[in-house]
Order: sequence, then C-alpha cells, then structure tokens
Amino acid sequence: MPPRDNPTVRQARLGAELQKLRGAAGLTAREAAGMLATDQAKISHIEAGRNGVSAERIRRLASFYACDDQPLIEALAAIAAEHRGQYWWDEYRGILAPGFLDIAELEHHAASIRSIQTFVVPGIFQTEDYARTLFEGVVPALPPEQVEARLEHRMRRRGIFGREEPTPYESIIHESALRMRFGGRKIAREQLEYLLEISEWPGVVIRVIPFTNERYIDLTHSIVYAAGVVPQLDTVQIDSPFGGRYLDAAADLKRFRTLIDNTANVSMTPEESRHLIHHIAREL
Repeated sequence: MPPRDNPTVRQARLGAELQKLRGAAGLTAREAAGMLATDQAKISHIEAGRNGVSAERIRRLASFYACDDQPLIEALAAIAAEHRGQYWWDEYRGILAPGFLDIAELEHHAASIRSIQTFVVPGIFQTEDYARTLFEGVVPALPPEQVEARLEHRMRRRGIFGREEPTPYESIIHESALRMRFGGRKIAREQLEYLLEISEWPGVVIRVIPFTNERYIDLTHSIVYAAGVVPQLDTVQIDSPFGGRYLDAAADLKRFRTLIDNTANVSMTPEESRHLIHHIAREL
C-alpha cells in the first residue's frame, strides 16, 4: 500500500509515539527496520504516520525497545486497529478540510476534555443558528453547500454527550464571548439559553471568566486539552483563524495543564456561571 499523503492527527501521533519509544531505547530506524525485516524508509513512513502498522508489529517493536508500559502499548495497538471509514466524520472526507475531521476525531477518542474560549461559544455547544452566523461570516464567503456541510458536522460532534458514559467536558468561557450578539439578539439569547441547558448535562461543567477578574491570564487562542486513555496520549489543540495546531510534547502539555488550572481558579463556580449566563440572556 502506498504511503498516505495526508495522515490524520491521530495516525501521525501513533507514529510519533513509536519514534519516541525508539529514541528512548537509543536505537536507530535502521535497527528497527532490521527487527521487522523491512527497510529503513518503511520505518520512517510509519513514524511519520504515512504508513500503517499492525498491532502485532507494535508489540514486537515495544519489546525490542524494552518498553514494558502495557497500557501505552495497548493504547497504541488500538489506534493501529482503526481504519478509514470506521467513524462518522469519514463521511466528510473530501468535503470538509482535514482540520474538521481531526477535531471530531480528537473529541471522540478523548477520555475527558477541558477547553477555554474567549471570543465565541465553543463549537461543540453552538446552536444551529449561531453556528450558521459564524460560517456565513467567513472570508472569503463560503458556498451554501459548504456552510451546510460544516453546520451538519458541527452538530454531529455533540454525539460524545449522547453515549452511555458521556465524555466529561469542562468548558471555561470568557464573559466577552457570552456578550457577543452574533446573528442578533434572538440568536444570541437562544444560544445562551441552550448553554444553560447544556450546563445541566451529565459530565458537563461550564465556568465563566468574568470581566471583574483582576488576574491576567495569557489567553490569545481557543484551547482544547483532550486527555488520552493514557497520559502519554494527551493532546492540546490550539485554534486560530489560520487553522488548528496540535501539541503533544511533555513540556507543552504541562504548560497548558497549568494554564487551564490557573484559568479555572479565577473563574466563577458552575452555579455562579449559570447565574451570570441567565442574567446576560435576560438583558437581550
């Protein structure tokens, strides 16, 4: 099978973790290739996420690398067993940009999620009318069919809350995002009312950073911290108008855990947040 031209973030992460294990063992790609009776280029493609690798080969490589972290090995083997077309977002491949598929994939596989949003309501919590307003404001303007595809995809992302065990999700939202009147008063009010409804869902925690907060928090982009099934697979997604970035270096993960913890500490409690959201909605 030829190498993938555009591996998903999760496929690339599998390869990167195998590369980390090889590096920790002090072994070269050539030595790993010899172990699997393949060529060095194949190992390079695997570690770049451009080639798949079987669960059996992952276990052989882990043994060769003297890795005895069984939870991590099994988590990597589970990623290797996934295939294109297995999940709902694959329906949008070739229709939406890869970034839309990557965030859906990240949320689906996360053990828990924490997010910070400063300018708009988090995408996964947006009403259809609110989201449509945002998509119709994209520059250059999107064709109507692209708006509809993005809208449908965004609504389907909420499936993680409809599971038998919903994904725990803590969302920290700045008051400025709640006071934006995107789409007009009616749409903005309905969005806030829906946010109040969501705040009662099992596993969902919503906190607001009020304008009255006196402590500076370095928040310039929206942030999603997705906890993996093992800590080594935690991932940070930073969103911007120019696309999303995914970070998984240990130093980056520690930094963003601290940032989210500090932000939560200066935010309102969930109950106080509901009262403020209700108050803002009544003003509209």
